[in-house]
Amino acid sequence: MSDEPSKQTPTSLSQAPWATLWGWGRSIRSRARLWRPESTEELHAGLVETKQPLIPRGAGRAYGDAALCRGGIVADTSRLRRVIDFDPKQGLLTTEAGVLLSDVVARFLPQGWFLPVTPGTLQVSIGGAIAADVHGKNHHLDGGFCSHVSEIELATPSGSLTTRPGEPEFAATAGGMGLVGVVAKATVRLIPIETAYVAQETRRFEDLEHLIGYLFDTDKRFRYSVAWVDLSWRGKKFGRGIADQANHALAEDLKADQRASALKPPRSALFRAPELPIGLVNSFTIRAFNEAWYQKAPRQPKERISHFASFFWPLDWVADWNRLYGPSGFVQYQFVLPDGKEEELLRIANLIASSGSPSFLGVLKRFGPSSLGMISFPTAGWTLAVDFPWGKPRLARLLDGLDEMVASAGGRIYLAKDSRMKAHLIPAMYPRISEFRSIKEKLDPDLRLSSDLSRRLALT
Repeated sequence: MSDEPSKQTPTSLSQAPWATLWGWGRSIRSRARLWRPESTEELHAGLVETKQPLIPRGAGRAYGDAALCRGGIVADTSRLRRVIDFDPKQGLLTTEAGVLLSDVVARFLPQGWFLPVTPGTLQVSIGGAIAADVHGKNHHLDGGFCSHVSEIELATPSGSLTTRPGEPEFAATAGGMGLVGVVAKATVRLIPIETAYVAQETRRFEDLEHLIGYLFDTDKRFRYSVAWVDLSWRGKKFGRGIADQANHALAEDLKADQRASALKPPRSALFRAPELPIGLVNSFTIRAFNEAWYQKAPRQPKERISHFASFFWPLDWVADWNRLYGPSGFVQYQFVLPDGKEEELLRIANLIASSGSPSFLGVLKRFGPSSLGMISFPTAGWTLAVDFPWGKPRLARLLDGLDEMVASAGGRIYLAKDSRMKAHLIPAMYPRISEFRSIKEKLDPDLRLSSDLSRRLALT
């Protein structure tokens, strides 16, 4: 990350080298020309110039095919890492699209500023966070990432465009998966904090029904709320879980040894997962991990002061952790159901547990009101995310059936995680898709911005 403009080295899009790219789940891949613009000026010029299909790619953390463009061009924004401006009075940060959330935390946390919304990893670009309208453990109170974005500069095939909340172009860009324009720059409002710690409370639950009730009752008590759910067992162990909830810790809450690192950024990954010929994640290892994770949780509610890193981003301690699933990769299945559909949530969880497909790291959260974006994922209710090793017998059939149940209950699947849903479900899951397509036609009439995801789901 730099404050200085990048040296512009124009590269013809037609001369960009071919590369095989994949989503973070490593279960799907395709070949495209990989174009790395050196400046926002080059990005704008390239979007007007190209006649080929193109999609932006930030840090490559979309799990499926959202940042893949088979036979076309993938615009890698990783060299657009410039901080343009910061207003310490209002906390307004303007950066280029390739700046990572980890860059923001490393630079501004020591100054007492923090991200308004953080997903489960800091290895996400500002542009990617907008394209997916990422959410965090505080959506029930603070909304998604784009709720804290005050301005976006877009590169589109029709030319440059600046858009703000309240405008239809903004609503199409927020959660729009890079399909109406490529984010060149954006302004985000950071939040002031006193420490890099949270006052965390952990509770253990023996069944999913009681866990759901507790999360619903504590919506207003905790700014950050998440639960781990064990869906690898049937019977008595089904649906047991752990609720982890927190608020920002004040300086006066810290112990003497913690005050020395009150605003210290998290460390980088402790180690890197190796490339393995077979996956380490299977029914045996998943059940062993889930058992150990559940047993380590306190039997009685426990309060403690924890550093941000352990609460927000535990998986960032292992670089390339997706390799642990082996060469076949994995899929993360994430859906949201509206409030009042708790019975359907329990039924889906039961089907997952009874399926025989090894399910790892079930994460349950509450969502607040629907986000700003026309095809943003969050909507008020419950979201559950579960990882499955890909290629297991009957898994595809199971997930197809769950898709239908989610759609019938008024829910939706997260496009940034998806790699296999069917197109006919999109109108039911995303009722504003027609509005989105209208803005898409206005900004990109020749449909140059497209991805493997958009073609598979007929989003445009």
